[in-house]
Amino acid sequence: MNRNLLIKLGAIAVLILLLMVPIIMIDGMVEERQELRDGVLEDIARSSSYSQKIIGPLLVAPYRKTVREWKTHEKTGQRYLEESEVSGRVYFLPERLAIGGEISTELRARGIYQARLFHSNSRLSGHFQIPANFGVTEDIGDYTFSEPFVSVGISDIRGIKNNLVLEQSGRKLPFQPGSADSMLGAGVHAPLPMAVADIHQGQRLDFAFDLLLQGTGELSIAPVGRETQVDLSADWPHPSFIGEYLPSEREITANGFSARWQTSFFATNMEEALGDCASAGECNAFLGRQFGVSFVDPVDQYLKSDRALKYALLFIALTFAGFFLFEVLKRLAVHPVQYGLVGLSLAMFYLLLLSLAEHMAFAQAYALAASACVLLIGFYVSHVLHSWLRGAGFTAALAGLYAMLYALLSAEDYALLMGSLLVFGLLAAVMVLTRKLDWYGLAKPTTTAA
Repeated sequence: MNRNLLIKLGAIAVLILLLMVPIIMIDGMVEERQELRDGVLEDIARSSSYSQKIIGPLLVAPYRKTVREWKTHEKTGQRYLEESEVSGRVYFLPERLAIGGEISTELRARGIYQARLFHSNSRLSGHFQIPANFGVTEDIGDYTFSEPFVSVGISDIRGIKNNLVLEQSGRKLPFQPGSADSMLGAGVHAPLPMAVADIHQGQRLDFAFDLLLQGTGELSIAPVGRETQVDLSADWPHPSFIGEYLPSEREITANGFSARWQTSFFATNMEEALGDCASAGECNAFLGRQFGVSFVDPVDQYLKSDRALKYALLFIALTFAGFFLFEVLKRLAVHPVQYGLVGLSLAMFYLLLLSLAEHMAFAQAYALAASACVLLIGFYVSHVLHSWLRGAGFTAALAGLYAMLYALLSAEDYALLMGSLLVFGLLAAVMVLTRKLDWYGLAKPTTTAA
């Protein structure tokens, strides 16, 4: 049979392009299944509690101020003094805030999808330094202060699992629902029964309370203290530290992690951000400064499947190149249909991988899907190449490609380097194997495949 090398290579190129159609369809299926999974996780969070963010505690002192203004009567021209009353609030951040927490995680399942919930058992403590007259230095007689309160913003109050009690200078004061301040949003607050005499002198106000909090996804904390120290430990071995401040110390093991954050007003500038929020309503800086940890698997089965699909074109091209080398080196004739069947088997690997990874660990799913495809292609190629020995060699090479693909998926930081070395090594192997090949002689009659 006379063969034209260019026509054969063109047919192979067309086959590779056609095989990208099922690959693109499988990629769309990955996105569809991921969106379905995200919807289920959203439903689980909606029925339990969402990600949690803690802002506070803050000391809030409401006041009413008498304002006097001289005005001129429009008709008589006489001047008169008009008095009015305005209301406002004075905010104080803790001088020191310490948070220590132990976190446990659990899985909630709905169908084949699972959401990871966390349960934080934390103790918040510290103190406020309250200046005399709440910092008012002029016209103190025009101010009338209401009962101050300690306010804590908690993004999803459904996650509060204990009866919150504020321990304040030997007293136990129950928290009440709501932060009592629109700036903090949802949360809790505890009124402070301070005597009028306490207002006129500076004092230190110590506080502490325990907080059992449930959430889904992320736990973040705003460093509101002049000095803030947060120590968290959890049984989650894959933490993703989030926010504007990374832990100063951390330890991650197979059984979990422990981390410590330590910040100061110099690093956070929270006092100025709070002032802008209270006076001008510009609260993005104050509410946006946070740090914490995410309990979401950073690389789930859908992300890994999507990453595997990105190498599909390279994988199919390399397999066809190996198939073509057997054809030209052993002087065999392989029909484009046989190339196409092998290519479809390669595409089926990604569908098997996606479906299996939803029911088991990704490594196990990858091993099963790769083994099934390698054995199927090896059995088929052994007959196409008229030799079990040649089929075994091709099967071993294909198994090596799958092993290298898994290594690429596992090595995030070195994926580009490993991929580059892989392609260079395969190109070098092709050049070595074909260094003495007479390409012009490929047009001569060869043995026809059965």
